[in-house]
Amino acid sequence: MPRKEIIANCGDNETRVAVVEDGQLQEIFIERDAARGTAGNIYKGRVSRVLPGMQSAFVNIGLERDGFLYVSDVLSNIDAYSAWLDDEGADDDEPRPGKRQSRRSRENQKIDKLLSRGQEILVQISKAPLGTKGARITTNISLPGRYLVYTPSVDHVGVSKRIADRAERNRLKKIVNKGRQKGWGGFIVRTAGVGRSEQEFHDDMRFLHELWEALKTRGEGASAPAAIHRDLSVLLRLLRDLFTSEYDRVVIDDAEEFERARRFLEQVNPGLADRLVLHQSDRPIFDHFQVEQQISKALDSQVWLKSGAYLVINQTEALVAIDINTGKYVGKKRLEDTVLKTNIEAVQEIVRQIRLRDLGGIIVIDFIDMDEPKNRARVVEVLQKELEKDRAKTQLLQISEFGLVELTRQRVKQSLERQLTEDCPYCKSSGRVKSVATICLEIFREVNRLKRDLRGRSVVIRTNPHVSQALTGDNRSVLKGMRDAVQGPIELVADQTFHQERFEVSNL
Repeated sequence: MPRKEIIANCGDNETRVAVVEDGQLQEIFIERDAARGTAGNIYKGRVSRVLPGMQSAFVNIGLERDGFLYVSDVLSNIDAYSAWLDDEGADDDEPRPGKRQSRRSRENQKIDKLLSRGQEILVQISKAPLGTKGARITTNISLPGRYLVYTPSVDHVGVSKRIADRAERNRLKKIVNKGRQKGWGGFIVRTAGVGRSEQEFHDDMRFLHELWEALKTRGEGASAPAAIHRDLSVLLRLLRDLFTSEYDRVVIDDAEEFERARRFLEQVNPGLADRLVLHQSDRPIFDHFQVEQQISKALDSQVWLKSGAYLVINQTEALVAIDINTGKYVGKKRLEDTVLKTNIEAVQEIVRQIRLRDLGGIIVIDFIDMDEPKNRARVVEVLQKELEKDRAKTQLLQISEFGLVELTRQRVKQSLERQLTEDCPYCKSSGRVKSVATICLEIFREVNRLKRDLRGRSVVIRTNPHVSQALTGDNRSVLKGMRDAVQGPIELVADQTFHQERFEVSNL
């Protein structure tokens, strides 16, 4: 079995969590305090515009841009559903009208019959803001737990489609139905619930229902727009959603976060709490586990394979294109065999790169042409099997006679490239460079690496003027952290000749 680990780099300004398998980076999750993720957050919002022609509405939830609410994401009995505003019908045993309606029937309703300008409603962000687009929101609130997702507005019990065993599905439904009380709403069993006991499910149900009751109470006194509930930090979310007995350990480099994670696991999954490890080496944790260099490589467009073949990955506004080239690999047998072996080797790395880079939307893979239909079918079969490892939803089409495969992947958040880079000011936005915020944090990590040698001395940091300005402005907390680390003065020198990604750290 491969060794699976979760490596957490926790700082005052940024938390990065890496999923590593046999030393190879599989996924990276980044959460910066200045732009903490909003997906899953619940708000009391006020309808600002209703657009009958688009069958949608905009709702002010207190963010930079109004949330976008499509008619299919609005419960037909929105007033009844927002029972926390008037607390009527909370103990009603009968399903309220519209709760079990299909998406199609809800789309046939009229948005202006469901919502009006100025109306206050409870909404949840289903898709975080991307670029210039505001958040996608829904009135169908869901609260994820360890083994269940609680849907207080839907009187229904479901089981994840990923749980295929019919006997287990029936067992899980019986457990949840037995534990449900009047007026609680519905629950969906998560894949983590497979094999879990009745007591574990009932504990999770009670916890989620108590959380919902607390949210209702909080909402009663809130004035829209207001945040009612924020999701867990990225580390705790992964401990809740991803961390299972398949993982050997979780290594955390911050004592305070380690204690917070330990207390959290003792609540939700006490059997795994002893697998938490505090990283105590002076060497930065992502350097120690060779994660830092793998993140840098994940920003390159070219990815080399062990055989000598390589991939070229290009992101555009419309789609992601992945091209496979034999490169230095010429094979030892006939050409068709060489091509097949290269394509199959490429499949494993392509899926890893898709997960690592968090590529979403339409993805087109240009495999090397194969003459034999059975070989094309073999490549698609391997690709389908590898995609099963991906937690994001994917849909795969068959390979064309030209070697092209098209697939779609659920877009949950910005890709790694979009998170870590910005439009390049040097090439008129035809390329990308690391963002100023990313460089500030790289300087911080470099100072931490050198802090033994720098401690007590006067330190000079030479950077591009944009970076220097950021360190004394929006990112001044990073500069303060560096001064605390070296316990001495730090002088910033802005050098117009420096590329935005270049910096130097030295002592006088």
